[in-house]
Amino acid sequence: MPLFDTIGGLGEKQAVVLDLGKKFTKFGFAGDSTPRCIIPTEIKCPESGKVRSILTYKNEDDLYALLVDFIHMLYFKHVLVSPKDRKVVIVESLLCPTVIRDTLAKVLFRHFEVSSILFVPAHLVALNTLGVNKGLVIDIGYEEALLIPVFEGVAVLKAWQAQLLGGAAIELNLRKLLIEACAKKEKNDLEKITNKIMGLPDSIIEDIKVRCCFVTSSKRAKVVFNEEEYKPPPDVNYKIGGDAVITVDGSSREFAYEVMFEHDNDQMSLPHMILDAIRKCPVDMRKTMADNLIFIGGTSMAPGFRARILEELQYLMTTSFYSEKLKIDTFKFHNPLLWLIILNFFPKRYDDLVTCSLF
Repeated sequence: MPLFDTIGGLGEKQAVVLDLGKKFTKFGFAGDSTPRCIIPTEIKCPESGKVRSILTYKNEDDLYALLVDFIHMLYFKHVLVSPKDRKVVIVESLLCPTVIRDTLAKVLFRHFEVSSILFVPAHLVALNTLGVNKGLVIDIGYEEALLIPVFEGVAVLKAWQAQLLGGAAIELNLRKLLIEACAKKEKNDLEKITNKIMGLPDSIIEDIKVRCCFVTSSKRAKVVFNEEEYKPPPDVNYKIGGDAVITVDGSSREFAYEVMFEHDNDQMSLPHMILDAIRKCPVDMRKTMADNLIFIGGTSMAPGFRARILEELQYLMTTSFYSEKLKIDTFKFHNPLLWLIILNFFPKRYDDLVTCSLF
């Protein structure tokens, strides 16, 4: 239970907060410094006995059944409170499919009988911890990178950008790099190596990405792009299951994240997306957006990520395409604590609150 619950039930109990992500779900109490749990967005299917992701539903009924089991686990295994006692705050993406939002509301109201629900857009409330109401919010999650400028608390939807440049793309690139590195050492067993690397569970590749990989500098990336000689970082031995070891070479560690910064004719890298979003904003907003870049999402926490973003943005501003359209000299970053945005946020937003009777 929350650390600050009043004795004897006096006062209003703190709301629970649910942030349902593609890969991981955060769940806890409003006002806590951190979530009570961060767990994979998956549940064991009672029919097949297999572990399934919540968002791989077949139809609305299937989604309803998965959400019932998943939310039951959240309430009665991780936070140990009754759903009826507390209001619910749901942090969602502005691009969340309607079927997920509606089905989630049905599950909470009809099955768990919660008193009320508040849906809050993640990109808008990310500004609350900073004490600002303007900024370019860049959410880099597992499946995609979604950029939405926010000005005076209103999302500027005409300037939004989205690409499949998330954790999944990085892990796919990491698999490719590991196969190439192993193939150079053992040229005769290419098929065996490929099957071995591709057969590794997603959880193993994700753990290698988090523990071993980092974002390299722009200068180092150009050296490799020009096929010049360079000294790679040291290799790392990663243990699998206690009885096997895979060698993660230095090049794979260093360049797994390069998929987000590739310079090609399509110009769809993450730095391009940021500048395009700023360019599509009205002229008097552009400087404000550049001075308030806010990164959220697990992928943005990689070592060296922000330093590389800054290097790429500064380089692109020297090119003719952006220098003629954007007169920006500096870029500034914020460090939001997204979970703390819910503190005292719920009671102030009664107009947006959805109760069971309204639903």
